[in-house]
Amino acid sequence: MTQLMNAAAQTEEDCYLGQFIPLQYHHHMLMDQYRMGSFKAAIEQTVFPGAKVLDLGGGTGVLSWFAAAKASKVWCVEFNPDLVREARRLLKLNPGGEKVELVHANAFEYLPPEPVDIVICEMLHSAMVCEKQIEIIKSFKKRYLQRFGGPLPRFIPEAVIMAVQPVQQNFQFMGFHAPIMQFQLPKAVQADTTELAFPQVYSTVDFTQTVSEAFSWKGVFRLEAGQVNALRFITKNILSISAEDSSVIEWHNHYLVLPLAEPIQAKTGALLHVSFSYRAGGSLAHLQNAISVTLEKE
Repeated sequence: MTQLMNAAAQTEEDCYLGQFIPLQYHHHMLMDQYRMGSFKAAIEQTVFPGAKVLDLGGGTGVLSWFAAAKASKVWCVEFNPDLVREARRLLKLNPGGEKVELVHANAFEYLPPEPVDIVICEMLHSAMVCEKQIEIIKSFKKRYLQRFGGPLPRFIPEAVIMAVQPVQQNFQFMGFHAPIMQFQLPKAVQADTTELAFPQVYSTVDFTQTVSEAFSWKGVFRLEAGQVNALRFITKNILSISAEDSSVIEWHNHYLVLPLAEPIQAKTGALLHVSFSYRAGGSLAHLQNAISVTLEKE
């Protein structure tokens, strides 16, 4: 009975954590010009004529289609049957879509029939929670080396830089006070957010190296005067780095604002101690519950 309950809980978590994101969210991604433009530029920079490309978690197939413009072969792997049908429909509508082989399979298990040059994997979420980007790539690298040996293919994205920042967030909604989790457009002016300290980087993930799913951090911020009532998590994805001119193509996830259990009133120069530990691919609630914030006594 315990095993059945654990299996049921795992299945429920997997569905919640992004394995079956509803189709309309993928349609929304297609309309996100910042996301689409960044990935298109990175793929154009990285994929060379005749390359063989694997797209893990291909969604609507758009990134595979970008790659097919230069690649000789693209395998697009998708586990969600609704998305498989949608990707098949959309690829038929676009010239060059026939160069993409759509594979209905689990990215944790699938390997291409031959070595590939580039792997695209866009299972990216703010703070690297909810989706299984790190686990997927870690599993793929192990299985790929066992079957084909080295070298490993190049990855898109190549790295992820994550930072955290104390803020004073306006949680008033038409007079209704609701300290709730929020997502903010990156690089946009946030009129309802007051930055109380500069962001600090708490982790850098390099997909060419061995990557741990565990993140643990302790840091101290020197504050501006205000009420610290939330932490903002900033996630910058390094999609591609050009070896020729060292140019970088990057893409930010939406900023993630997590309200604190208890607001802290601080004076200018006060020191705020922040710590948290969480697992990549875990839930937003797990990250929020792991946060510890204390004001250093004067």
